[in-house]
Amino acid sequence: MQLRANWNYPTAMRFGAGRIAELVEAVKSAGFARPLVVTDPKLAPLPMVQKAVDSLAAAGLPAKLFSDIKPNPVEANLDAGLAVFRAGGHDGVVAFGGGSALDAGKLVAFMAGQERPVWDFEDIGDNWTLAKTQGIAPVVAVPTTAGTGSEVGRAAVITNAADGCKKIIFHPAMMPKVAICDPELTVGMPPLITAGTGMDALAHCLEAYCAPSYHPLADGIAIEGIRLVKDNLARAVKDGRDLDARANMMAAAAMGATAFQKGLGAIHALSHPIGALYDTHHGLTNAVLMPYVLAFNRKAIEDKVKRLAAAIGLRPNFRAVLAWVLELRAAIGIPHTLRDLGVGDERIDTIVAMAPEDPTAGGNPLPLDKRAARTILRRALDGRI
Repeated sequence: MQLRANWNYPTAMRFGAGRIAELVEAVKSAGFARPLVVTDPKLAPLPMVQKAVDSLAAAGLPAKLFSDIKPNPVEANLDAGLAVFRAGGHDGVVAFGGGSALDAGKLVAFMAGQERPVWDFEDIGDNWTLAKTQGIAPVVAVPTTAGTGSEVGRAAVITNAADGCKKIIFHPAMMPKVAICDPELTVGMPPLITAGTGMDALAHCLEAYCAPSYHPLADGIAIEGIRLVKDNLARAVKDGRDLDARANMMAAAAMGATAFQKGLGAIHALSHPIGALYDTHHGLTNAVLMPYVLAFNRKAIEDKVKRLAAAIGLRPNFRAVLAWVLELRAAIGIPHTLRDLGVGDERIDTIVAMAPEDPTAGGNPLPLDKRAARTILRRALDGRI
């Protein structure tokens, strides 16, 4: 392997309980004065969102709330957000919520300055260079889940309703100017959402670590992120008010999104089409697929996973890591098969065709062609590891 690469690391983070009190200062430091607060319909009426909007207004930063976002955002949601952004003369976005709200907010800010359709900026080759950078609006990100890590990312996911494909839109300027990571905002997450988002963070760290490209910085961050999940996710699911566990999971989420600039793999390549076609929760879908993908990739990652096992306090072998993943899933209520998520046989051929085309497929340790995708999918449907 040639030891040569280009590396980048993320945004300014204000991390810790109570840091949401710094929202006004963060918006001012990001350089905008008329924020559009983008969140999801379930969060919009909650006190923490209303308090954020009120605090901005009280500081002379008149804010409007936009929440017309699906759990898997589509272009219609983006178009609606852009219309509100432009009509209100907004000059920046506060993206407030889970991965869907963060991604939608980042896309609104990014597309505010573009004339091309959003699909022209899919994360393929150098498509990002087609963007006009001058009109991209700044973003302050406020995550309320600990999973996607979108608050430190340079990309966002949106579903193309025309073909049912999830697309990754990328541009370096999409990275938020400031991320406020306050674990107190995650306390209200139900146990199953805590579990699903936490497993999403694990999937990011694990796939980044296993990706074959050379990136020792990402590997180190991924290992520590995996350790934090191992020590804290079950605690956070069991006791949602455990702020230490919540904080460590929030750190793990940001670490996963930092690490996966190295690459992802078959977990995400299969999860994206499944989510687009069945509207499943992304983190839960990743969690279900995880052991099947690990087992499929074993011959390519066994030595590396042995080192991971030793680093996180397990017996230094592949089986120990696979067993831990299965035990963790069972302990926090993750379904064992895709059928448990409502996925059936009727769209196997479509998923198998879509997965190898997903931008994340190229990071899988073994080639993810249609045959490989079908093998993993069948095992995940039937519960055969």
